[in-house]
Amino acid sequence: MSRSLTGVAQHKKRMAAMKKAKGYVGGRSKLRRIAQGAVIKAEARATCDRRKRKGDFRRLWITRISAAVRQAGMSYSRFIEGVAKARIELDRKTLSELAIHEPEAFQLVVAKAKAALT
Repeated sequence: MSRSLTGVAQHKKRMAAMKKAKGYVGGRSKLRRIAQGAVIKAEARATCDRRKRKGDFRRLWITRISAAVRQAGMSYSRFIEGVAKARIELDRKTLSELAIHEPEAFQLVVAKAKAALT
């Protein structure tokens, strides 16, 4: 029986890694072994960072809301407490967008939150 070789499959696997490494700097895009390692590491980081991105955006929204609420003379934590008591069901992303694009509407939300606290 003839010996089975994996030349085609291995070549295809290597070329797939090289294709993914296209655009990397230096040997990471030119040298096969280094490129394969770089691709594996990049894919692992991409997985972690997809989850991390959600927290990053939440922090951004909180910062934006906090800045807008401070102009109305209120702290972020008191504002969120007031929003909860007033039963305003807007998430932080929406509140952030309101604060940026619709300041008048956001001021109405702040007023309702203040009223709910007293």
